Amino acid sequence: MRPKNSYKKEEFFKVFYERNLELTRLQVKNSVTYDVLIVHTINNLIDIAQVINMLIKDLREWYEIYAPEFSKAVKEHEMFVESIVKKSKEELLINLGIKKDGSIGADLPERDVSQIKVIGKAVIHLYTLKKQQESYLESLMSLRCPNLKEVAEIDIGARLLRHAGSLKNLMEMPASKIQLLGAEKALFRHMKSGSKPPKYGILFQHPLIQKMEKKKQGKCARALADKIAIAVKVDYFKGEFIGDKLRNGLEVRFGK
Repeated sequence: MRPKNSYKKEEFFKVFYERNLELTRLQVKNSVTYDVLIVHTINNLIDIAQVINMLIKDLREWYEIYAPEFSKAVKEHEMFVESIVKKSKEELLINLGIKKDGSIGADLPERDVSQIKVIGKAVIHLYTLKKQQESYLESLMSLRCPNLKEVAEIDIGARLLRHAGSLKNLMEMPASKIQLLGAEKALFRHMKSGSKPPKYGILFQHPLIQKMEKKKQGKCARALADKIAIAVKVDYFKGEFIGDKLRNGLEVRFGK
């Protein structure tokens, strides 16, 4: 055993520094977990969705100068973008039963139309990227937290992990806190001004809660949070897959 006062000797400083540096390097390297990858992926998906929404809004307004009838007729964004990129104005209007001369849109030269299509192609690329990221997120969730994925669904489960910071943090939370994740502003407003307390945060997006009548949504959110609290504990401690049983219990109780 090295004498205690040896740690104060300058001859050992270099060795201590190198050992500490190596330990720090290993800790940083091992800090990259599935939790980190899930959080980055859901962040990417949120950002991609926001960019798509902004570009779609501008693209529709731009295309309505050229062919407003088609933009009004096709509400589904992805179908709209793919159609204006692949087909001419004449083809799109014919599909609507409108002759070329029957449109109130401006007759733009090809130079201007091509720029509209450039933006359309970029949006199509973003849709493809979004689908790839969704597939990747599903694989990560299946590996790291299959029970959470089954009970909360992929997007909501990933958003809960994002707010918690890690599966460990989420596992340590009581169900009441999981229920309100994402509703922090409403909770602070309630504490400050005495407004009505929030009943849910991110969980509001869950399909079981969405189909509930308003007066039953709070009860459903509490039950869902309870099941999620169980699911994340099983996932964290590498237990067996019980997500289907937990989800089935909720569906039986609140209806499919």
